[in-house]
Amino acid sequence: MNWLTNVVRPKIRNMLRRETPENLWIKCPDTGQLVFYKDVEQNQFVIPGSNYHMRMGALARLKSIFDNETWYDVALPEVVADPLKFRDERKYADRIKDARTKTGAHDAVRVGFGKLETSPVVVAVQDFDFMGGSLGMAAGEAIIRGMELAVEKHAPFIMFAASGGARMQEGILSLMQMPRTTVAVQMLREAKLPYIVVLTNPTTGGVTASYAMLGDIHIAEPGALIGFAGARVIEQTIREKLPDGFQRAEYLKDHGMVDMVVHRHDLRPTLARLCRLLTKSPALTVTTAVETPAEAVAQAEPEAEAPEQKTAAPAPTEPPAQPAPPQA
Repeated sequence: MNWLTNVVRPKIRNMLRRETPENLWIKCPDTGQLVFYKDVEQNQFVIPGSNYHMRMGALARLKSIFDNETWYDVALPEVVADPLKFRDERKYADRIKDARTKTGAHDAVRVGFGKLETSPVVVAVQDFDFMGGSLGMAAGEAIIRGMELAVEKHAPFIMFAASGGARMQEGILSLMQMPRTTVAVQMLREAKLPYIVVLTNPTTGGVTASYAMLGDIHIAEPGALIGFAGARVIEQTIREKLPDGFQRAEYLKDHGMVDMVVHRHDLRPTLARLCRLLTKSPALTVTTAVETPAEAVAQAEPEAEAPEQKTAAPAPTEPPAQPAPPQA
């Protein structure tokens, strides 16, 4: 053995080795088939063939909902990052830092204001990739701010729920967000504004026990796991075998817990139709032109012009002021 064997040969092998991206392929959890990641991404993260709905990030979700993939990122209140100085196997502050690096988001909830088939809407999305979409102080403040904005703009509020429940690293401060968001839902009801909840996989724990099940209409994606406690915990408690499909979207629809199960490809037109029905807006006809991003911004901006906030913009901004239309 010499330096040629120990040093030069491994370097040559590394130079000749073709690097394969880690996310080139995705394995379908339902059928086990391998599909290209780009094919799944272009199909709104639905596996072609099996129609299995993969988890969808907040940014991709907002792109799929708003007209021309254009919206304003709503500025959210700042909160104390680690109020309890919590530590288990790792520091909570380090977990937050890693989650922000992984997702590019500040916390588990992102809120956008834009147009859905020409009608203004406020959309909040929970990102399960950010610490399991857990409900903490920052997420609670984001949801409340989104609902307040919906009241200010007199616009429907759409919530995409995806969470494992309250964030244990924040203790009682995370549990406080359950009643706080419930009070915010009441603001929407008093303003007579639609509140539509889309339950995605999974929606469990304290999120299910609060704002996620308080909507005017509940939509679930196919196969979504929705419940409070896990199936094994329930079986151990009641000492009975649960039926097949228990806590899945289709089972809950059959038993009246959700109003409809909608394929992700049909979700956008379904939400637009529901918003028009609940706000008594005229139906979108074939002659109605969907605004271009420039036209939408021109109508939404006040006299003092502000740059348009698009999906790739790094810094969130508050949407421009807009007078509320008179109520019928």
